[in-house]
Amino acid sequence: MTSRDNAVGAKAYFPGPKSENEAWVRAEFQAILDDWFDWRKSDRTGDPAAISRDDRLSADFLAERERLSQELDTLKTLMRRETATYSPRYAGHMVSELTLPALFGQLTALLHNPNNTSKEVSRVGTVIEAEAIGMLAEMIGYDPATARGHFTSGGTVANFEGVWRARYRLDHWLSLALWIAESSGEPLNVFEAAHMGWTRYAALVKQHAPDPGALRNCSAVAGNPADVFRRLSKAAGHDYLGPVVLVPASKHFSWRKAANVFGLGEEAFWEIGLDDEGRFDIADLERRVTEAEAAARPVLAVVSVAGTTETGEIDPVDRIADRLDQWRAERGWRIWHHVDAAYGGFLCTIPDGPHETVLQPATIAALKAVSRAHSVTIDPHKLGFVPYACGAFLARDADHYTVSVFDAPYLERPQISDDPWTSTLEGSRSAAGATAVWLTGRTIGFAPDRFGALLAGMIRSGDVFRNEVLGGLDGVHVLEPVDANIVCFSLGAPGEALSAANRRTRALYDALCEAGDFVVTTTTLGSVNHRSQIARHIARFDGEADEARLVLIRCVFMNPYWASEAIRDAMVPQFAATIRQALSTLD
Repeated sequence: MTSRDNAVGAKAYFPGPKSENEAWVRAEFQAILDDWFDWRKSDRTGDPAAISRDDRLSADFLAERERLSQELDTLKTLMRRETATYSPRYAGHMVSELTLPALFGQLTALLHNPNNTSKEVSRVGTVIEAEAIGMLAEMIGYDPATARGHFTSGGTVANFEGVWRARYRLDHWLSLALWIAESSGEPLNVFEAAHMGWTRYAALVKQHAPDPGALRNCSAVAGNPADVFRRLSKAAGHDYLGPVVLVPASKHFSWRKAANVFGLGEEAFWEIGLDDEGRFDIADLERRVTEAEAAARPVLAVVSVAGTTETGEIDPVDRIADRLDQWRAERGWRIWHHVDAAYGGFLCTIPDGPHETVLQPATIAALKAVSRAHSVTIDPHKLGFVPYACGAFLARDADHYTVSVFDAPYLERPQISDDPWTSTLEGSRSAAGATAVWLTGRTIGFAPDRFGALLAGMIRSGDVFRNEVLGGLDGVHVLEPVDANIVCFSLGAPGEALSAANRRTRALYDALCEAGDFVVTTTTLGSVNHRSQIARHIARFDGEADEARLVLIRCVFMNPYWASEAIRDAMVPQFAATIRQALSTLD
């Protein structure tokens, strides 16, 4: 399939900004409804009807139906004022058009309403979920035969799932080490024990044969955490202050939430500094791990990001994995690595394909290393073009998917094993998101020449904007590097103070919002960890760093219609004219 043929073929998978595929979509929606109604009518045909013809013709029934119709009309009128994120004029947040397979799959599952909490109420939905997880696992490089996972309401909960499993593992290892130390009187090296690995754990269990109840009493998760921390301190001969999670300064806000939810305390989330291109700094990782070892603070997990929320950078996942592997080989430390690929996970469809030249070699290496992580977060409702709310948590294998077990007798049945609810933070979960991903995978497919080609087109759209729209504007500076399809830029005159440049950038954003022709967003890099990145950016116009923040206009190019030559030919000059007009108002 050539690039041109693929572009034409991709048009069959979207509604079209002007509802170009309306007739076909209407027919499929009607077919879905017809099948749903037929399913209900054909089940237990001898059962009586609950709503008679006389009921449907009664004055009260007709009045209630009319009331519903009127309120539905009100709702439809309200929704017409909603943000048109499907439009190629929308380059705002990480949301865009939906694929038709996702829409059809979502609607079909929505009508049947399976609850993936249990196989009892979702005989088909749970199977579809497992198959869809296999598709996503294969997409990022996991072995789909051994990988595990499930769908969540979004990336926040998926990140929580990673913390939950990393804590489960660390708590088991530390509980055993505490029991041995208390039983034998031997001094406890908390840091070494907390990273011992399952092989060492199994050998120690075989050697010492601890009572399961006694181990549970040594668990800070299953027992009393205050008491366990006190005992760990006594066994180690110094205060035990709990584990830490190492997260880059570019982290998503969900990681701060995780500190709160899991009772770790925000102090336990140690930031890893960023290099001058805004990515995870490997040297700072080494410094932080050395600091954690010295403080006897186990590393619960190291988190890297594939597609930062603000500017889209891809962390050097491969180099992080290399360093963790080196510690494992040289020091015996097993440290959990979670990749937050909520935004960039689907970019894994591009490497090793016909369009991988749209990415830099370092980005390709990073994406290909995602499969080396213990767990991964992906949001199909971002670059997967699936309706909200749909996230996914993936683990390398069953060992890394294992987590605490809870009892719910009303759901537990001897003849049904591995019910999903036992291994998910959320209880009730719709099968709609999984079905949307499943049908997307069965049609478009997550191969490099299919979905990869689609995403490559969006990266090229960002390049077109950067070169053909911004390239001809004096005093406009793109934040480099651009790892994917998010383009950020600011204003800056030669020698201008950063505070003045920031005010003008903000004013330009306000002018673009007032014009209303195109939708963009704004963001601010304000952390001290972005200092070198900010300095690198303002050096391009010899700016004066009189404040420690950088205001940027942010454009996310994930609209599939920009791949159309007709759309590009229309949008590029209009976008450029809109920005020029907005710039003229600043003068």
